[in-house]
Amino acid sequence: MQRFKNKTAVITGGTNGMGLATAQKFIEEGGSVIITGRSEETVDKALKQLGDKAFGIISDAGNIKDLLNLQQEVRKYTERIDVIFANAGYGKFAPVENVDENHFDELFNVLVKGPFFTVQQLLPLMKTGSSVIFNTSVATEIAMNSFSVYSAAKSAVQSFIKTFAVELTTRGIRVNGVSPGHIRTNIFNNTGLAPEQIDAAVQDIIPTIPFKRQGNPEEIASVVLFLASEEASYIHGAEVKADAGISVIRP
Repeated sequence: MQRFKNKTAVITGGTNGMGLATAQKFIEEGGSVIITGRSEETVDKALKQLGDKAFGIISDAGNIKDLLNLQQEVRKYTERIDVIFANAGYGKFAPVENVDENHFDELFNVLVKGPFFTVQQLLPLMKTGSSVIFNTSVATEIAMNSFSVYSAAKSAVQSFIKTFAVELTTRGIRVNGVSPGHIRTNIFNNTGLAPEQIDAAVQDIIPTIPFKRQGNPEEIASVVLFLASEEASYIHGAEVKADAGISVIRP
């Protein structure tokens, strides 16, 4: 399939996990991608995997200076964007009584300010028929211990799906979201937990998942590509759950 021949996608947080998997699939289907990442090392590593249809920008989704400079950086590679996957982010978790202002601001900067200003700044490069996909989370549907700030931030992104859809309808730009469940990514890497603690946390989560396994990044990428494609031409303002049913099926 070449659903994205001669099309360009910007994928924030495209150096690993769901972002990288989406970039790989987009290229396999004929497109070109521009990925963002916070460090030169991770961007370069991803570009080596993706090949000559990929371009990279060092940009921190939580840094307003980088966000306001994003359009200028993207214009170095293209004057038109067909798809934005606002994906960049990570998790940081703590009980309510242990959350401080830095924790709160860090997550809201990356998870809320990041996608908002990414899309705002790149809108001038988008034409009729383009598509925006936000990455939300199953955390907006399920109350989980220590997830209060993360869940609130992702709920704000969830609201962007509807409000951006209203505003961009007249421009012919579709806006949707994907809500991943527990996916095998590096979401816990910034939590300060040791590798064995992360493994233990994952093992505690798996029995609660209806399929008794974490999802693969490629499974989320397939949903993103569907939403970005002409096959989803009548889907607008929607959030697709890709969570193995955990938001509706209780163990």
